[in-house]
Amino acid sequence: MIAAGIVIRRAAARDGVALARLAALDSAAPPPGPLLVAEVEGEIRAALALDGDGAIADPFHRTAELVELLRLRASQLEAAHAASGRRAGGLGEWSPRRRSVATDTA
Repeated sequence: MIAAGIVIRRAAARDGVALARLAALDSAAPPPGPLLVAEVEGEIRAALALDGDGAIADPFHRTAELVELLRLRASQLEAAHAASGRRAGGLGEWSPRRRSVATDTA
């Protein structure tokens, strides 16, 4: 079972090093585009592209449930985007291709 202190949020520029580390642990490249991250006890354990196309997770922890939570949140954000007509990604997310100094929470 995963500990209670789970935080689901959009990745920010400050997460670049942690996401690169997570991708290396998972032997994968970070997913492209804006990401959602799942933190447990202040440590990023999983990340998912907001478009749902790609996830990375820490293989040394139980993360399947975290990835499912990320998928659920991504679908909620997509539904809100569809209802409002706005771009789902918004401004200020961390992306492997670009970085922003602004932060945005999900």
